Amino acid sequence: MINEWLRFRVKPELRERFIQLDQEIWDEAIASSPGYLGKEIWLGEAPDQVVVIVHWQSQELWKAVPQDLVDATEARFSAAMGAENYELLEGQGYQIRKLPHN
Repeated sequence: MINEWLRFRVKPELRERFIQLDQEIWDEAIASSPGYLGKEIWLGEAPDQVVVIVHWQSQELWKAVPQDLVDATEARFSAAMGAENYELLEGQGYQIRKLPHN
């Protein structure tokens, strides 16, 4: 499994709207993609930070999501949220490695 880790800066007063629109727009777009396993939203101590963790079966299936789908979904999200109200600060992929038990 691999986790797509996305950290956003969001206007604090719009954080709940960001989460709602993310669920409505992004989940609808990628939930049927092969390899999609689910998603979590992490809220830290800073009120302007939102971390989205998307779980994928493999990096190959994650990267196989068509770029035109990603671009169209981001355009739809940006139009609904307002591009000036959020910013992607960081995006990474993390593979889960389980340690052996002794």
